Amino acid sequence: MIRVNNISKMFKLYHTPSDRLKEIFLRRCYHKNFHALKDVSFTVRQGSTTGIIGENGAGKSTLLKILTGILMPDEGSVNINGKITGLLELGTGFNSEFSGIDNIFQNGIYLGLSRKEIEERLDTIIEFTELKDFIREPIKTYSTGMVMRLAFAIAIHAEPNAFVVDEALSVGDAYFQQKCMRKIREFKSNGGAIVFVSHDMNAVKILCDQVILLENGKVVDQGGPESIINTYNFLIAKRSRGQEIRFQTEDRSSGYGNYKVRINEVSLLDEANNAAEILITGHPVSVAISLSSQETIEDVTLGILIRDNFGQDIYGTNSYYLKKPIRLIKDKTAVFNYFFQEFNIGPGKYSITVAVHTGQTHVEECFHWMDKSVVFEVVAGEDPIFAGLARLKPELLSETMNMQGDLSK
Repeated sequence: MIRVNNISKMFKLYHTPSDRLKEIFLRRCYHKNFHALKDVSFTVRQGSTTGIIGENGAGKSTLLKILTGILMPDEGSVNINGKITGLLELGTGFNSEFSGIDNIFQNGIYLGLSRKEIEERLDTIIEFTELKDFIREPIKTYSTGMVMRLAFAIAIHAEPNAFVVDEALSVGDAYFQQKCMRKIREFKSNGGAIVFVSHDMNAVKILCDQVILLENGKVVDQGGPESIINTYNFLIAKRSRGQEIRFQTEDRSSGYGNYKVRINEVSLLDEANNAAEILITGHPVSVAISLSSQETIEDVTLGILIRDNFGQDIYGTNSYYLKKPIRLIKDKTAVFNYFFQEFNIGPGKYSITVAVHTGQTHVEECFHWMDKSVVFEVVAGEDPIFAGLARLKPELLSETMNMQGDLSK
């Protein structure tokens, strides 16, 4: 378990290196105070994962360095039951002139392992890295992905009670990232506490039980992944162009925006053009969206985003991507339809988020963003059963000439 109690951290920023000396000898202030963290508190329980999100400079990396003991807080305390390891900046604790094996021993000792313990785990660590003969080469010859493999393998096999992960995982190839994710889930299921920092919101939704949103060193919100990520999107929209972005209602159920354009109604229509909440996979579907505008706007972007019941984004598009410019007239209501000839997603429960903005994304100018504007379910039709989210249409062919390979029989 990790308990963070009211920690704060301040750094002194100097315009030039010489200002440090001036401050010492002239006894005058030549620095500005930068509060990287301000009164941050949270708890990560055993067997759970807490995500930390926020824009660059929000204080995420400083927080992880305090958790792993690289930095000490100016105020507050951190209590960790047992050992904590982490994967922060790549190459931390490594000697580029040493081989991979030598760095396993050096880094393992930094993590509190004895030489005997490292020797007992050496083969397992090397096998996990899949570096093969490169393990005996100096790591200055490694790619960033190879360094990540080595760093993660050492950290996770140090058998910590708590584990912190920064964006370092993002430099690895897709195969090894999936391997790391499986290992992280295994660590969590065995009772480990995890702190996960990422800009990949889908990864946050998949891995995290709770999420903390940092802004300017402060915790501005914490709770379930989907709710906090929606607040994060709201803050990004609010910051762009100094707009007055606000939530329409206190419960936030109607979304947010500057409301120059409003989403009045969103409905799903089946192939008979009837409103529906249960759809058949592969059948025609329309997403009907009613908009009204307070002023005439020449270039509006209307987008939709389909999410599964875990909140993962499975498909999204908008009129900007489709090169279909939209013009809205003041005080007029307009209805638009996203038509799918074949709604090819797998059986399950889903929701649709609708957004109206300018440009490519809602960061340009956000008129109205509405999460879960429609919740619906997809059921199987008469087509062959399949697994997963995507309904593809393969043909099974055979080039074998004997009877056993003749699929026409």
